[in-house]
Amino acid sequence: MKRWMWIVSITIMVLLCGAGGVFYYVYSSVKETVDQMYVPIKADKPVSLMQKKTVTEPPSVKGSTEQNDQSKTAQEEKFRPFSVLVMGIDEREHDRGRSDTMIVIAVNPNKPSMLMFNIPRDTRTEIVGHHTVDKINHAYAFGGIEMSLASVEKFLDMPIDYVVKMNMEGFVKLIDLVGGVEVNNPFAFNQEGTHFDQGTIKLDGELALLYARMRYEDPRGDLGRNDRQRQVLEQLMDTAMNWGNIDRIPGMLKALGSNIKTNITFEEMKFMYKNYLPALQQIDSTEVEGSGTRINHIYYYLVNDTERKRLHNLLQSTLQ
Repeated sequence: MKRWMWIVSITIMVLLCGAGGVFYYVYSSVKETVDQMYVPIKADKPVSLMQKKTVTEPPSVKGSTEQNDQSKTAQEEKFRPFSVLVMGIDEREHDRGRSDTMIVIAVNPNKPSMLMFNIPRDTRTEIVGHHTVDKINHAYAFGGIEMSLASVEKFLDMPIDYVVKMNMEGFVKLIDLVGGVEVNNPFAFNQEGTHFDQGTIKLDGELALLYARMRYEDPRGDLGRNDRQRQVLEQLMDTAMNWGNIDRIPGMLKALGSNIKTNITFEEMKFMYKNYLPALQQIDSTEVEGSGTRINHIYYYLVNDTERKRLHNLLQSTLQ
């Protein structure tokens, strides 16, 4: 359940001035929090979200001048799609920790649609900059956000525009601050002494974390856990986009600022809120198909080149 960085961006965008500007206090508080969360990434390349994307086809020469002007205007309202790597980090004392969760998200405001999928944490791949082949979640332990981002880009053969990192404490706080989430549990199970009934259940932050974490009682293992994580994330996103309690803003900002890091700037978040929210209403997802095996007594999830190419093409198609 530590895979919820995109919800951070969405929540902040929703907080950003409400549905059209709440108060200067809220605006200034959000900016201060985002500035606290912001971290530059050495591998950053300029992302031109701030500029509208024009269509390649010229406007029709037929019809009136007014019709041609309307066609040109429609072209100028196209915006650049972007991708995000969301990482949930299992931080430990005297240890940087590992990325317990990795979610890749592609957002296209022109369709509008959003693609979301988990990269299983045991996926065996090249760790870029470390000169090893290892579990992808170890990249964060070896080289932090930058090495994780570079390794995911190598795995997918695709550049990723943004990254958001959140720790478990931040996730729990965020769920509690929005009043919990409601999920549809496909089967009853126990996790760390807590029983989860089948059917619709309401979860606070701690319970949501346990719910999304379970995999050993799931016949689909890590894939089943990924489904629960996405389910909680989607519910959290929906709740965040429909929030209406201004009194929760200060506590939410405090939770976000101290537990999240991202290379999304305040200006970019404002731009996303204004122009990209419709894409979040249509969420498509897929599974990373592979097989488990042991190499030198260590468990790995193996993803072949055909599957990696499928993921690459899916991302590419979403972002076009």
